[in-house]
Amino acid sequence: MKRLAAVAALLGLAAVTACSGNTGDKPAAGGAGGGGGLYTTIDGNKPGLDVNGPINPWNPKGNSFQGYNAMRLAWAKNHLTDPNQFYPGIAASWEIAPDNSSITLHLQPNNKWSDGKPVTAEDVKFSIALAYTQGSTAFALDPGAAGAASEVEVVDDKTVKITQDMKNPSVTFVRGVMDSYVLPKHVWESVLPADFWDKLKAARGEGADADKAREEITALSEKVLAFGPPKDVSAGPFTLERMNPGEALLVKNKNFYNAANIGPDQVKLLNYTGNEQIWNYLIAGKLDSAPFTAVPADVMKRISATPGNGVVKGFSPVALGMAFNQSKKPYDNVHVRRGLAYLINRDEITKIASPEGGTPAVTTSGIHQKPAAEWLGDDLGKLEPYKLDAAKAEEEFKEAGLKKEGGKWTLPDGKPWKFTVNVPAPFSDWVSGAKAITSQLNAAGIDAEVVTTADYPLYLEEIAAGKYDVGFWLIALGPAPYNIFQRLYGAPNGWSVLGGKLKHAEPGKSGNWMGGPETIEVDGEKINPGELTAQLNTVSGDEQKAIVGKLAKAANQDLPVVQLWDYVNTQFVNTNRFTGFPENESDLLRQPAGVWLQLGMVKKKQ
Repeated sequence: MKRLAAVAALLGLAAVTACSGNTGDKPAAGGAGGGGGLYTTIDGNKPGLDVNGPINPWNPKGNSFQGYNAMRLAWAKNHLTDPNQFYPGIAASWEIAPDNSSITLHLQPNNKWSDGKPVTAEDVKFSIALAYTQGSTAFALDPGAAGAASEVEVVDDKTVKITQDMKNPSVTFVRGVMDSYVLPKHVWESVLPADFWDKLKAARGEGADADKAREEITALSEKVLAFGPPKDVSAGPFTLERMNPGEALLVKNKNFYNAANIGPDQVKLLNYTGNEQIWNYLIAGKLDSAPFTAVPADVMKRISATPGNGVVKGFSPVALGMAFNQSKKPYDNVHVRRGLAYLINRDEITKIASPEGGTPAVTTSGIHQKPAAEWLGDDLGKLEPYKLDAAKAEEEFKEAGLKKEGGKWTLPDGKPWKFTVNVPAPFSDWVSGAKAITSQLNAAGIDAEVVTTADYPLYLEEIAAGKYDVGFWLIALGPAPYNIFQRLYGAPNGWSVLGGKLKHAEPGKSGNWMGGPETIEVDGEKINPGELTAQLNTVSGDEQKAIVGKLAKAANQDLPVVQLWDYVNTQFVNTNRFTGFPENESDLLRQPAGVWLQLGMVKKKQ
């Protein structure tokens, strides 16, 4: 399966330091030129189409497709360091307060739902109410949650102001707002009680009444997730017409604000459950575009040989790490982790596992190397690179008390050392990478094996439960530095923010499966990496840079993970039928093709 599908819900957020009237890039203006035809692709977030799924963007199996019939307030550009850059969606423009305390949204003036009713500020407010039932980012119910909204005000029919609770502000607030789905109130209003906002006001308080109100709102979650209107009513460029197990067909929404510039009349989303199906679609020339897909070199040659097929590449704010459960021996010893890092040839692993979709990590910093250069500057080159060095690995293992007998490494007590790395079976690049690692380790005298898990949801469940000694883990989820480092020094490693206060759980408790120490020494200074990571949620500018520098050094010396490769956003287009696709390094490559279409970029080839 695709890597970006796994991380779509995790991509992170950060701050803006000045008042902004940013509107993003404008949709194409003028006539419909180049319109018509059928555009065929896949939805990277929807492997395995479910004909019984509701038309509901909140439901993981729902038949709402981002950018096509599921619309957000705006679409994030995922800039290297500034997460508050967006393309317009339901919102046409916005102003962000200088202190990040509020955002005022101006809706597309001419947008209508596909049934002809106007898209209004009341629809946005109602959709925010739905978001509260799911506990999403800016609309979390937890008392004191960082970056939570305190007020949602309908200024007029096309203007909404959302204010942040400044008792515990977060630089992720704006992104949390903009990522919100907008749904038609007149279709969905039966799923929420008429007194919802009264309940929400009570839930923000303290005591038994507040607890009860929060429980009642949370209890609405399943009702919201299960709801499915009998017909798709969309404010996006398309509506769902019909579907079967093999494909979903969407047709143009003539009421969409930029309908005159939408290239195709129809979009077909093909079903897939793994990489191989996507490869076959591309080789057969069936897809007008395909989002990031892990592809081996020989398959890439076959795809490229198909007439019209082309490859576009850009920055992908994610990296892959091999993570350790430090509550299990011998991975509690930093010298063991360092020794393993010195035995892994990242260049070779990337060539085997992700030759077209990744670059070998220059080192372990916790940050993708492109933004790392922005955040760290010259300090990036001062980090230990952990280049392949068997002699250094041996020194580290001996420092840890490991013994080598008969060419095999054993634990300090002489017992056999069995190195087991877990990966989800459907991720072909992860499986190949893990096998390459175990091959290298076996050659170095470590008894190593790969164990696969049936699917990714089960893998996440089991790694969170602490069932694995070592497993692959997505890291560096930028652009917000908090989201980058919470993958290393957040809940998986014991730190979580509850009621506005940072708490640390002991290894093996409350989801702490990494089991790292609560404090470590960096450059002679004792630091708490979880505290520093939490601070990234509230500070900006030079303070952020200073903290990022410390955390990068901590990750580099302490190695909660070994960073393997940094992803390259490798996508595919076919110009036989359509033109106007994003070019190399375009930030639009970090959004689904539906966003390209709604902005009026893609046109039928004449």
